[in-house]
Amino acid sequence: MVDRLTLLESLEAQAMSLTAPERSHLLERLVASLDVDAQTELEWDQLAEQREAQLATGQAHAVPVDEALARLRDRAAP
Repeated sequence: MVDRLTLLESLEAQAMSLTAPERSHLLERLVASLDVDAQTELEWDQLAEQREAQLATGQAHAVPVDEALARLRDRAAP
């Protein structure tokens, strides 16, 4: 009998032998199979679309990642 680790290693080796588009498709299928709260996923999608629209219309502006990280560090500092 094949143990789970050996099976996993075999699956990984097979997956790595696929083309990039095939691996991408496999990844999408695997991620979709995870237990995801559909309502939460929908809310995140809606928020992303809202933020994208705000950027496009100038209602919001992008912040460089270094600045955003610095702001987060400042908030987290005691």
